[in-house]
Amino acid sequence: QVQLVESGGGLVQPGGSLRLSCATSGSIFSTYDMGWYRQAPGKQRELVAVISSGGKTNYADSVKGRFTISRDNAKNTHYLQMNSLKPEDTAVYYCNARVRGLVWDGFWGQGTQVTVSS
Repeated sequence: QVQLVESGGGLVQPGGSLRLSCATSGSIFSTYDMGWYRQAPGKQRELVAVISSGGKTNYADSVKGRFTISRDNAKNTHYLQMNSLKPEDTAVYYCNARVRGLVWDGFWGQGTQVTVSS
């Protein structure tokens, strides 16, 4: 089976940093686009960052310059380095693996809570 498991969330003060990891099982990692999404209370899920199978990245405007997405195919893991965190970044963060060009939205992790508060 294919599973995605997030880790690295927690409580951090404004201006701090966290590094989220998403470990993927199965033989799909290298050919899939990988992403991070988040959902704050009362809001829709939104894209945070994506990285293609070829390494191209895209970010939401709200996190550009602060967050970095990366992937390590040898470890079947992708990451989200989150710096200069703001209270507005508080949300449940979900990792995703999908095939680009398909309507199917791929595989999803269970989510990890990120709380930015003083």
